Amino acid sequence: MKIFVINSGSSSVKFQLIEMTTKKVIAKGLVERISLPKSRLKYEGSKGKKVFNQDIKDHKEGIDLIVKTLINPDYGVLKSMDEIYAVGHRVVHAGEQFNSTVVLTDKVMTALKKSTHLAPLHNPPNIMGIEATKAVLPNTPMAGVFDTAFHQTMPPKAYIYPIPYEYYNKYRVRRYGFHGTSHFYVSKVGAKLMKKKLSELKIITCHLGNGASMAAVKRGKSIDTTMGFTPLEGLMMGTRCGDIDPAIPLFLQRVEGLEFHEIDAILNRKSGVLGISQISSDMRDVESSAEDHGNLQAQLAIEMYAYKIKKYIGSYIAAMNGVDLIIFTAGIGERDILVRQMVLEKMEFFGIEFDPELNKKVFGELGTLTKPDSKVKVMVIPTNEELEIAEQTMAVVEKNKKK
Repeated sequence: MKIFVINSGSSSVKFQLIEMTTKKVIAKGLVERISLPKSRLKYEGSKGKKVFNQDIKDHKEGIDLIVKTLINPDYGVLKSMDEIYAVGHRVVHAGEQFNSTVVLTDKVMTALKKSTHLAPLHNPPNIMGIEATKAVLPNTPMAGVFDTAFHQTMPPKAYIYPIPYEYYNKYRVRRYGFHGTSHFYVSKVGAKLMKKKLSELKIITCHLGNGASMAAVKRGKSIDTTMGFTPLEGLMMGTRCGDIDPAIPLFLQRVEGLEFHEIDAILNRKSGVLGISQISSDMRDVESSAEDHGNLQAQLAIEMYAYKIKKYIGSYIAAMNGVDLIIFTAGIGERDILVRQMVLEKMEFFGIEFDPELNKKVFGELGTLTKPDSKVKVMVIPTNEELEIAEQTMAVVEKNKKK
């Protein structure tokens, strides 16, 4: 049984084709620069890699090119698209409409379009990708898997902001959280590795990439997460500021005479690791500058990044009255030995017995970072959002067919 996983951006479509019996990716690729000069498809299948440079005017053309590539007799992996059981679409935002994966009916599509104001940069391209795929594969069942869905279990005390309640009533201004598919996936894997049920554990998940978030997962449910109404809140990230005094943008607007779009650019694209280091948003470049050249700005950026993660670990332990497992995942979480060390050192009070030697051995793969007798386990678990999307898609489509 094969599931086609699609993640549509404003000018791109990422995809994977997964054989669910073996959980193996049999083809993957990226259509990029849609409607722009030098558009192309980068494709990798069992018969090798291919790059197709051609004009791609819209998402429908991009999806159509992917489909033709998958069934090509020379380098494709399918005899026909009938081999695809279902399509799973990553959708960033569902507002409060959906707390789980759903089959993408006309009613669901209408609800998604009504929630675009909550994610104006992400939902429109997600919807374009869905509509383009439906046009190319009209008879194939499709499901939407939402970044926000896993966090819909948060209680009101965690998701309501302390601003006039009328703005929640009018516009649903509240904490939504993101990266939910990743937080859920690594939580499930962590529980399995500990040979316990997810419903028995208190877990803190740290999804650390260019965008970063953490979640407190109690008995299998997200009870709090660092990202909020938008992905700007929470941890310091590659280019996003994370938590700051909300009066700072107002102050800068006044003293610098900045427009809204300029403030937005500062907070979302010029802050975080890039803003502090003044070098790069890539932690590898920043660490290299700190180590090789003694760059103090770079060193400060690393220290700030790790410190904010450590603070949230402490707050989530308090929120759950304990923790059994802490998980590091995504690019920095899986590969950055220095950041993990700075976060986990001097945490013995919480029952975390960090092992620096084990930490040095874990790079981009599954591994444990704590000593055998540590009360709290810390693991690196590589995330696999595409597999999680495929599994949830298969489950909801099968359930829907039985109705």
